[in-house]
Amino acid sequence: EPFKLLGILYVKNIPCAQDSILYGSLGSAVAGLGHFLLTSRMRRSCDVGVGGFILVTLGCWFHCRYNYAKLRIQERTSREGIKNKILYESTYLDPERKQTNSSSSK
Repeated sequence: EPFKLLGILYVKNIPCAQDSILYGSLGSAVAGLGHFLLTSRMRRSCDVGVGGFILVTLGCWFHCRYNYAKLRIQERTSREGIKNKILYESTYLDPERKQTNSSSSK
């Protein structure tokens, strides 16, 4: 059964959400427990844990979304390049054909 965030969002359907929440939870536990072990203040450690969750979740989210967007741009550029290669191959518009013709005529 898919996990719902806040009862409305399916985490599995949103790119990067599952990893961000997982790493955020781990960051929260590490930050809160680490602060508690250092200071023995329970209330303040909970605040540090929540802050750690927010920071780690947002950091992972932005990093993952940036890489996801970069990958999509690279895929689109490659797709357009392949499409142009297929369209212009062996025609007078083919840039490789112009280079071979000019080098063979010398």
